[in-house]
Amino acid sequence: MKIKQWLKYLGGIIAGLTIPAFVFAQNQVSSGLSGIQESFGFSSPLTGATTASQFAIQIINIMLMFAGIVAVFFIIIGGYRYLTAGGNAESAEAGQKTLTNAIIGVVIIILSYVIINVIVNLVGNGLA
Repeated sequence: MKIKQWLKYLGGIIAGLTIPAFVFAQNQVSSGLSGIQESFGFSSPLTGATTASQFAIQIINIMLMFAGIVAVFFIIIGGYRYLTAGGNAESAEAGQKTLTNAIIGVVIIILSYVIINVIVNLVGNGLA
């Protein structure tokens, strides 16, 4: 696929995720990025960190969330390539391989999130 087509798809996804935040802009109490964050139901995730370990854990969780978004994007790409193969075995195999690798990535991301949170809960945030 050409780069211009990927940029169109990426632009559409970004627009689809950000435009709903501006639809009810008259109801926003605050403006700027904080208004967008409140409309999606989360506030700045790094404000609650009081120690360096809590800050690091929050950064890791944000990175895992971003990795999950990328993995879901690749699941969509792999599924699209697989479904639009049109009888071409090479294209179907490439789509299937992308889909399989993306699902493995999602499983690894979920397991790493669980492992990090279990370790943090066992240690009891006693790290300084």
